[in-house]
Amino acid sequence: MSQTYFLGVDIGTTSTKAIAFSAAGEIKGMGIREYSLLTPQPGWAEQDPELIFQAVIAATREAIDRSGAQKSQVAAIGFSGAMHSLIALDSKGQPLTHSIIWADSRSLAQTERLHQDGTGQALYLRTGTPIHPMSPLTKLLWMRQEAADTFRQAAKFVSIKEYILLLLLDRLVVDYSIASATGLFNLKQLQWDQEALALIGIASDRLSELVPTTQILRGLKPEAAEAMGVDVNTPIVVGASDGVLANLGVGAIDPRQTAITIGTSSAVRSVVPQPITDPKGRTFCYALTADRWVIGGPSNNGGIVLRWFRDSFGQPEVEQANQLGIDPYELLIKAAAAVPAGAEGLVCLPFLSGERAPYWNAAARGIFFGVSLRHRREHFVRSILEGVLFAVYSIALALQDLAGAAQEIRASGGFARSAIWRQMMADVFGYEVLVPEVYEGSGFGAAVLAMFAVGAIDSLDAVQPLIRIGDRHQPDVKRTNTYRQLYEMYDRLYRCNAAEFAQLAAYQQMQP
Repeated sequence: MSQTYFLGVDIGTTSTKAIAFSAAGEIKGMGIREYSLLTPQPGWAEQDPELIFQAVIAATREAIDRSGAQKSQVAAIGFSGAMHSLIALDSKGQPLTHSIIWADSRSLAQTERLHQDGTGQALYLRTGTPIHPMSPLTKLLWMRQEAADTFRQAAKFVSIKEYILLLLLDRLVVDYSIASATGLFNLKQLQWDQEALALIGIASDRLSELVPTTQILRGLKPEAAEAMGVDVNTPIVVGASDGVLANLGVGAIDPRQTAITIGTSSAVRSVVPQPITDPKGRTFCYALTADRWVIGGPSNNGGIVLRWFRDSFGQPEVEQANQLGIDPYELLIKAAAAVPAGAEGLVCLPFLSGERAPYWNAAARGIFFGVSLRHRREHFVRSILEGVLFAVYSIALALQDLAGAAQEIRASGGFARSAIWRQMMADVFGYEVLVPEVYEGSGFGAAVLAMFAVGAIDSLDAVQPLIRIGDRHQPDVKRTNTYRQLYEMYDRLYRCNAAEFAQLAAYQQMQP
């Protein structure tokens, strides 16, 4: 019997990764294409959707070429996509805007009004999407008020994954998972929320057709199929959002398991059998399948903070890494590992992109607190690594109130390449951290969902035998105690500066 391949295509914030898996869950080939972030104004964050489409094509072709798969051996392709993006399309399907991504905060004023008039909490409880500038709902309110011509001209409002599927198959569909992250989708009715639509002034016909995450599409455009290296009749599984698929991809599909992903941004998530929202509004609730929902919270600030340090201050490491043929992050983190836990009293609030869970404060800004003459560059790197972990730990504490304490942590995302950073996670949380061999959880989750959709596996529970744990990290009690003390300071620092953040953010937006 010939080898069968399943592809997971993960359309992320900084890159698209396409991974070819065997039916046993082994990686057979991978392709990656990066793209840039556009910041035309303070607080704006956009990407060129055409460049992302080209990245999807190229990454998929590279994964298939590296796997050695023939067209007939590709059993299905599943898609994962970053949440909260928004593109306005004209009547011919041409973009009127760039893809406005989750990190964009231009709708801060609209968000604040929803919080102040009480509308926001009711919307959240129905839709499961916290009221925040990341939400397409608040982005659409901004567009209606501040870019009225574009708003009127738009025939459709879509996410980046919907746009890619349109170019590949000439179909406009959105899965329940991506839809449940828009602020426009009613979790109980599995339909567009009519009150949300009325608020922003659109009818449901300006949004895509809603479909389950396991929906199979066929009929790739011949030119797209040829460029990707697959047959035109290859089953395309619509898939889900990158967050919920990361849980599936690491096997964290039991309420007692918590999945933590740190990539460009970060997230903490658990799977529950029905939708759960938080009376305090701290967490999200997004769909995976009919009987599996993912609750949790995202942080804006994951690897993007370390990337900022590398680009702004890491030129020596970049030059040295180029000479050695290694990743500059490896040198930065290695230097930080020589610094004691707690960075000798340097605490980082890593809110360079504002913050989402559990504070949901787009005006939050980064802080290095406790700087002294003894601190060097490596201290700042260590405090960034620890600050990112404090951010996800704060989300885990909120999630614990809703789903109970976790018994197991499974880690994934780009940070999982670093054994040093993984050990820091175990020390911060005080729990064992398990790292699957396939740490690109969203891509694997997309492939597993595709397996389920086409009947190659009978249940998503079948993912468990496919998960091979590559590393385990036990916490060090002494370091955990250190981090407990510093986390309390971290949380107090945020709360003491909340009002100042709002004033500073307002000042920054006034700058040319």
